[in-house]
Amino acid sequence: MKVDDSVPQPFSQSDLHSAPEVPALPLMHAAHTLTGLATMLLGPILPLLSAQWHLKDSEIGLLLLAQFCGATVGGVSVSARLPRGLLIGLCCAGAGFLAFAFSHGLLLALPALLLGGFGAGRSIASINIIGGARYTDHRGAALSRLNFSWSFGALLSPLLAAWLVPHFALRSLIAVFATFFFLCATTLAVQLIRAPAATAATTRHAPTAPSLTLRFFLYFAGLLFVYGGLETCLNAWLTTYALRYGQSSLLLSQYTLVLLLCGLTAGRALAAWLLLRIREVPLQRVALGLAAALTAALASVHQAAWIATFAVLLGVALAPIFPATFALLMHHRPPARQAGIILAASGLGAAALPSLLGVVSTRTGSLQTALAIPVAAALVMLGMTLFPPRPTQTAGV
Repeated sequence: MKVDDSVPQPFSQSDLHSAPEVPALPLMHAAHTLTGLATMLLGPILPLLSAQWHLKDSEIGLLLLAQFCGATVGGVSVSARLPRGLLIGLCCAGAGFLAFAFSHGLLLALPALLLGGFGAGRSIASINIIGGARYTDHRGAALSRLNFSWSFGALLSPLLAAWLVPHFALRSLIAVFATFFFLCATTLAVQLIRAPAATAATTRHAPTAPSLTLRFFLYFAGLLFVYGGLETCLNAWLTTYALRYGQSSLLLSQYTLVLLLCGLTAGRALAAWLLLRIREVPLQRVALGLAAALTAALASVHQAAWIATFAVLLGVALAPIFPATFALLMHHRPPARQAGIILAASGLGAAALPSLLGVVSTRTGSLQTALAIPVAAALVMLGMTLFPPRPTQTAGV
């Protein structure tokens, strides 16, 4: 895809070096690690909540739906005032998860997760947009490094649950987790107060080009919709697949997801290195081709060792896709609100395609057959990258 970088910037390089950047990069990494933990928070603890609150499966689904809806609204609500938007997101995430920690049932848990999901979703969108707009040189590599922190947080979620839940009260653990959001929010507030000039400079980092054309808007929203579904299909169903076809125990099957997240985390570090040497589009296409091939291979094996191996390799293959795709979007300097809506599309895909996979599995009686859904998703996304829309001069959405 050819990118036009000729749009004049409303600031000079001397402006960028005269004041510290807000939010500071270490804070962005810390906050993104927390959002990764938040995204994967419910999965490892749902069995405990189900037992403590005597929940049906349909009621458990409401918890996931509340967090997903909140995250989607959080992404859509992103404004051009990105640092302050991130501050709002961190505060809402802390308040929501703190309220969730002291919930005793669905009546309080659902609005708490809605608020926590909103904060996490707004934080994820703000961090990615700030990173994509700030680091114009090797943008894909910079986004890969930022999303390494998200992947690391996602990886920590099941590990910390396995290590800490047997020894500490779940309520206390979630409350401590919420406190870390407040610590990040406090740090960001101090940075905003101490460096108002830096705040203005950061705001000028935000994209200022006209709105994306409708074709480009739909193209990138479509890419991220499909990617959200592709990754979540594997995250959500891998443990069940390993248990059903890998002839292994529940505990070993659960660690298959950990292996996928290990591959994703290591792959983000590798992608950051590769994107310093390879353009985003070729790496994006290679990764999608590998993801399709590896998912098809996963659907054909019946041994736990092979399932574990393909889980790691799939994580590595998936790792460059989101950073490369979002970097290509940010090359077009979309307004923050449009970028947030496009990011929110990945959440819609994450809800739709895994549900479709479950329907196909039930109708065919084979989860192996249903894995055709993520294979098709990877191939559809690959096909879309081969025929991107051509630039026009007409502003759209």
